[in-house]
Amino acid sequence: MKIKNYLELTGKWAALTVFVFILLSVYGEEQKMSENNRRIVREACGAGRWFPDGKAALQKIVNGFIDQAEVGELKGRIIGVISPHAGYAYSGPVAGYVFKAIKEQADKGNAPDTVVILGFSHRGSFPGVVLMDGDAITTPLGEAVLDREAVQVLTSNRNAIKLDYAPHHGEHSAENQIPFVQVVLPKAKLVVALMGDHNPQSINQLVSGLTDLAKRKKILVVASSDMLHDPDYDLVTRTDKATLKIVESMDDKKLLQGWSYDRQIFCGMAPVAVAMRFAAGQECKQGTVLKYENSGDKHPESRGQWVVGYGAVVFLAPDR
Repeated sequence: MKIKNYLELTGKWAALTVFVFILLSVYGEEQKMSENNRRIVREACGAGRWFPDGKAALQKIVNGFIDQAEVGELKGRIIGVISPHAGYAYSGPVAGYVFKAIKEQADKGNAPDTVVILGFSHRGSFPGVVLMDGDAITTPLGEAVLDREAVQVLTSNRNAIKLDYAPHHGEHSAENQIPFVQVVLPKAKLVVALMGDHNPQSINQLVSGLTDLAKRKKILVVASSDMLHDPDYDLVTRTDKATLKIVESMDDKKLLQGWSYDRQIFCGMAPVAVAMRFAAGQECKQGTVLKYENSGDKHPESRGQWVVGYGAVVFLAPDR
């Protein structure tokens, strides 16, 4: 082969090799971008256990609880609530009072942009606060969008707050609030958080994060918690009513001092403390109890076996 022809052929092969390399590189980058941009949709695990697993049935039961609730006129803007999280057959009617109040405000044009749901783990403690990652969480009612921007604000320079889905999987405390939010605030984005301890640092950092977030958008904080658990119906009733008096006075320090693992006046004590402290920082002067009952009221067969208290509370800030 002549040297000239050989050089021409070599040049063509070199050019072809470079071209193929470029194509593969572009394809690889596109694949990488596609993987990075893939939507992550978490799935609610409680459907069929804690609440109905069919869309029509779930809509009907949630709307029924809300329609049956009667709340008086509330002065101010709801910025925080305490809502129970047991199976809907038990705590749903009480949660209905919370979300009836939220719905009435939303219908008047005062809906929050983002709902921050604070739950805790029934399966064991862990340090700090974990936020659910991803783009959305789906229930039988459809997808609820997770607020990535809000997550960035909450986690910024706060080492007690981090992203971690693992503790969320199978945990119902925060998840059981989501269908109520979807029915009442269908356009709201969500932040789903679990608190793993009662460490003052965890509480203070989360309150700080919520305060910063409230400067950027209109938020609603939902503290998910049932009240005292005990076989003694009279003890549960008496203790819960005394606890709610403390909530009305906005004395979260007294609640924390009176709480222990052997005396869980709120099973979600840390979320309740955060909601109260955040609300106080937004000029809320008192908690407003909308409804209280326990499982022994409508299910008297539970008395002497296992009675659980449920309270519906709202925290209101002055209208601006």
